[in-house]
Amino acid sequence: MQHKKHQPCKQAPPPPLAKPGCSTQCGDVEIPFPFGVGAGCSIDEWYAIECRNGSKPFIKGIGLEVLGISLEEGTMLVNHPIFSDCDIDDNEDPEKRSYPSTDLEGSPFQFNQMKNRFTGVGSNNAAFMTIDQEPIAGCMSQCDKDESEEVGCFGINCCQTRIPRHLKVFNATMVSMSESCKRGCRYSFLVQQNWFQTYMNNRMRIISYTTEVPVTLDWGVYYQSFGLYESSKSKAYNFTSKCGNSDQFRSSLSIIQCSCRQGYVGNPYLLKGCQDVDECNQQPPNIDVCPSSMICENLPGTYKCSGYNVPRVPRKSVILTGIGGGLGLVFALLGAWWLHKALKKRKEQQLKEKNFKQNGGLLLRQQLSSIEVNVDKIKIFNSKELAKATDNFNMARMLGRGGQGTVYKGMLRDGRIVAVKKSKIVDERKIREFINEVVILSQISHRNVVKLWGCCLETEVPLLVYEFIPNGTLYEYLHTPNDEFPFTWEMRLRIAMEVAGALTYLHLTAASFPIYHRDIKSSNILLDDKYRAKIADFGTSKSFSPDKTHVTTRVQGTFGYLDPEYFQSSQFTEKSDVYSFGVVLVELLTGKKPISRISEESLSLVTLFLSSMEEDTLSDIMDAQVLNSHHVKEEMAAVAQLAKKCVNLNGKQRPTMKEVTQDLESIRQWQTGSCVPLHYDEEFRDIGSETSKSWEEDSTSRRSSSDDSVYSSWNVKPFSYTM
Repeated sequence: MQHKKHQPCKQAPPPPLAKPGCSTQCGDVEIPFPFGVGAGCSIDEWYAIECRNGSKPFIKGIGLEVLGISLEEGTMLVNHPIFSDCDIDDNEDPEKRSYPSTDLEGSPFQFNQMKNRFTGVGSNNAAFMTIDQEPIAGCMSQCDKDESEEVGCFGINCCQTRIPRHLKVFNATMVSMSESCKRGCRYSFLVQQNWFQTYMNNRMRIISYTTEVPVTLDWGVYYQSFGLYESSKSKAYNFTSKCGNSDQFRSSLSIIQCSCRQGYVGNPYLLKGCQDVDECNQQPPNIDVCPSSMICENLPGTYKCSGYNVPRVPRKSVILTGIGGGLGLVFALLGAWWLHKALKKRKEQQLKEKNFKQNGGLLLRQQLSSIEVNVDKIKIFNSKELAKATDNFNMARMLGRGGQGTVYKGMLRDGRIVAVKKSKIVDERKIREFINEVVILSQISHRNVVKLWGCCLETEVPLLVYEFIPNGTLYEYLHTPNDEFPFTWEMRLRIAMEVAGALTYLHLTAASFPIYHRDIKSSNILLDDKYRAKIADFGTSKSFSPDKTHVTTRVQGTFGYLDPEYFQSSQFTEKSDVYSFGVVLVELLTGKKPISRISEESLSLVTLFLSSMEEDTLSDIMDAQVLNSHHVKEEMAAVAQLAKKCVNLNGKQRPTMKEVTQDLESIRQWQTGSCVPLHYDEEFRDIGSETSKSWEEDSTSRRSSSDDSVYSSWNVKPFSYTM
């Protein structure tokens, strides 16, 4: 019998996009499952689409308009808001003003790192992305004094930077670095790079007439949600599609993405959503997949080319093959059951080992072995012990939550009250900060530095265990005052003295190399049961070789406290810590936050403070609740002069932390009427014999002078204040 080549037949209908009975479109946008329009059409509520006015799809869970969904790439194009300082109401209370924010935490969505850019547009615009007021990315667009045409986005009236990987929270902030050449509105936003490049040269005209721009989100399906749906599917489903953890998302989130196997096309998230590609009937029909002398036979997921004389398989062989396959299946099931029991015993230990490596355990072990530290003091806790101590991380035990993670109160088996810090996310940068904090704190022993008891690395996210500090942060006492507990000037001056002493200790003799904190701020200064200061959060701290004057590093820190020289040059020095401490001194003097808003501009407290010093109007910004005597006014004036030195824009003209400590000691010595610095022996014994000797000599020289001469070196002019 003569065989003919396979002839094209009627083309199969396209594979389904949505669940049966559900709409596949909203306007011009296709809505594939796991997304869906209407009840029961999406895999869960995160993927529910609201079709507004019959033509505009919105994701209900995050409230963003959908422009397109890609099953192949696992991405979604949405409209995302632009932040402009032209939208700011000058009469609005700065404390109540809302800033643009998109929070995708808890959702199966995140901002795509490769396709999006953070963009700042406008003259003299320092634009930043922040988490809990801490910058994670930013750029600065300078003023074009020649007012040339808009060409490119390379720092003149426009700047761009990459966004961090696995970004789920977006906050935008803009700060004016100078008043010299601000013209027009300023903007900051996330945008899909391809779209922005298309309209780059007309950006100001386009952006000024729109409130949103396209942004690409990654999406996947939570394993738990997909598992419930998948359990109802037929076994054939596994042969046409495949699912697994995506490299786009953090492995700890258990988010998977699916695709059709080779030889199949369609929607891999649907039952029978992936259909076989009939290679023998490809369109256009003139495409030959087999030589003309052979027959094309379509098979599930593939095809084969065979000759004319194809032998038939005997019936007996088919029966034997079936029996053999059945026996093989029985043995396979028995083997799988035994293997399941064996793996179940090892699963927990393997997971702990995986978490240990993922959380930087090997790096921590290497770091600790390379420095001189008493490792026995750093305990490695197990997960069960910390879960029991915090009542399984009960929300009632939560002390606070920030960009770095959540802190819980707990009690160990020996009765110690501790604070357990549970990291919020795990990525390569956070792991380095975690390891860095453990290594730094393992070398520090000072009563004004929070003590690290140990850590736990076998959990999904790393845990740090600190001593419990009961009275919150200095920031809370300064900016949320309590009438029942007056925060007196004497307490403020003592706290400044304690923080300065601890920083001097870190800079001089805390370890074999100087340690720079790099994030000194009032919210990182804790107060114990006696309201003594404790410096915390050493995640971004660095240990420097004594022969180095600076280190070049990615800019990290908090707005308002960030050294301008460090921000512009990326070179961190010991004087950068001095600048941040100077800002804390100004906070103690004024009770004001480091960043405030005057008219439509973001104004730093330092700028306000320095202008008040120059105009001799310092009394206008001082905290009225501590100005209760002429004696206090003189001390505050002296501290103001010291703070002015600390926040000098030229780092070389700032004092060292040792000099700052000496000056504060002199002020406090005058306050108490004592010729010997308070707590001299216990406070500064750790600084070293040479340092102690210099302070003793300095103290001796000061004993011979009158009280008035204490302030002469600062050229103090006590300010007037009308009560």
